[in-house]
Amino acid sequence: MRLEAFETVATGLDHPEGVAVGPDGAYYVGQLTGFPFPVGGARVFRVVPGHRPQVSARGFTNIIDIAFDRHGRLHVLEIATNGILSGDFTGRLVRVNRNGSRTVLASEGLFAPGGFAIAHDGSIYVTNNGILAGAGQVLRIPPR
Repeated sequence: MRLEAFETVATGLDHPEGVAVGPDGAYYVGQLTGFPFPVGGARVFRVVPGHRPQVSARGFTNIIDIAFDRHGRLHVLEIATNGILSGDFTGRLVRVNRNGSRTVLASEGLFAPGGFAIAHDGSIYVTNNGILAGAGQVLRIPPR
């Protein structure tokens, strides 16, 4: 398919990473952020075609992927919770609850995670060691 066949639904996003359809039908886009990759500087944008992207959630660091579970809760995966420039590639998976509170679902053992999927039973599958040749993993996080 040629590029001309695609439709642009949002522009002006800064370092977008990961896109998911929310329970409201809008598109949600995570932000990696650019140099100097500020801790807490990444946001999630709500995108409705024909409108300017709006900030939906903020205070994350280096978002690499996002998804919604069957309960409509946003999940955010950070590739480096302390910032890419820290040299510490400990990642973090955070659930944003419907009331806005946050629950860290995983951090210890996540090293440069690259993406994730939420299964129908609520299990979460995360790719791990994404920057290490030959050492990649897929981890399962049981439902909570």
